[in-house]
Amino acid sequence: MDSNGFLRLKWARDHMPVSASIRERFLKEKPLKGIKIAMALHVEAKTGIFALLLTEGGAEVRLASCNPLSSDDSVVQSLKDDYNYMVYAKKGETEKEYYDNIKKTVETAPDLIIDDGGDLTNLVSSQPELVKHVMGGNEETTTGVVRLKAMEQAGALKFPMFDVNDAQMKHFFDNRYGSGQSALDGFMNATNILIAGKNALVAGYGYVGKGVAMRLKGMGARVTVTEVDPVKAIEAVMDGFSVDKMNSAIRYCDLLFTATGMKNVVSYDDMLVAKKGIIMGNVGHFNNEIDYASLEKKNIGKTPVRNLVTEYKLENGNTVDLISDGRLLNLAAGQGHPVEIMDLSFALQALTAEYIVKNHESLSNRVYPVPEEIDREVAKIALDSLNFKIDSYTEEQIKYLNSYQEGT
Repeated sequence: MDSNGFLRLKWARDHMPVSASIRERFLKEKPLKGIKIAMALHVEAKTGIFALLLTEGGAEVRLASCNPLSSDDSVVQSLKDDYNYMVYAKKGETEKEYYDNIKKTVETAPDLIIDDGGDLTNLVSSQPELVKHVMGGNEETTTGVVRLKAMEQAGALKFPMFDVNDAQMKHFFDNRYGSGQSALDGFMNATNILIAGKNALVAGYGYVGKGVAMRLKGMGARVTVTEVDPVKAIEAVMDGFSVDKMNSAIRYCDLLFTATGMKNVVSYDDMLVAKKGIIMGNVGHFNNEIDYASLEKKNIGKTPVRNLVTEYKLENGNTVDLISDGRLLNLAAGQGHPVEIMDLSFALQALTAEYIVKNHESLSNRVYPVPEEIDREVAKIALDSLNFKIDSYTEEQIKYLNSYQEGT
């Protein structure tokens, strides 16, 4: 038994009260009985508890990683040894190993898929013999939702998919507070660099970028934001941040975090003019936000300077440092989101999976939002677990809300 992985799973379970509440009902009702679920998620302790929750609800689950560098090997081993779980993942997978492991999750023709980034969805969609078995699925992250909507628009989406990322109880908390804390945790673990007093650049001011910028500011950094959306840019200004173009800001910033879901946000040309020794990390799903391919191809020398950091020497003599090959730094270099944050996200996933099983016959091949009642149920359970109480509308207030006659 790998005691470290076992203890990490126990710690996560003990700090996931929303999942614990759902578990009580799932154990009694078995709403997923006989359902085969294929999952491609970051394989670490919180994900392990989510997978076990689905099993406790009656499902047969197969799990692979959604990122070659994000697995916790001790957790993978514990899930296999202590829980007899079908897990296909390891930290540091080659590209072939990564895709081969995802393929193993669909060998039993799943009824549901739960994805993070879209690779599992693409695989299943390309195989008609698998598509006919799929009731539907969930997508966890912004990048995956973008891919899903592109598939829907192109007529390539072959089964119903639910956009868990844009549920209020997901993106308000996971994307902002989870990413903000875990990105800095990964950065500090990788570099041991002081943040206070540094010029920090955050590419993207969606909820993930907001979280990262907020935490950098809180730790004493001077933060600049880059954006392509003028509304988000002015929001960053009103939140107290400077806004600049990438090719300008990268010249004076010491640290850089990408959080956009877009490729080549930091181009090789940007790196040529970057401040010497800039430390770059990515908080988006794929390692193409920073142009890693060009950096690997065009550098004139690279040196591992820490366990998770590589220094690249460029053709003009400039040097830049990259964390974890531009992979998702909060998992490749850190422990991922805080336990309580993932408790909320995985509660949404579990309840949405149950919803699909109950309602799949009435669903079309499109991208659906998480039903509002599921969002609110997770919020209520979370409040109860924290011992907070809220008010309810009175009958008079409900009548007022539904009336147009009462005015000044």
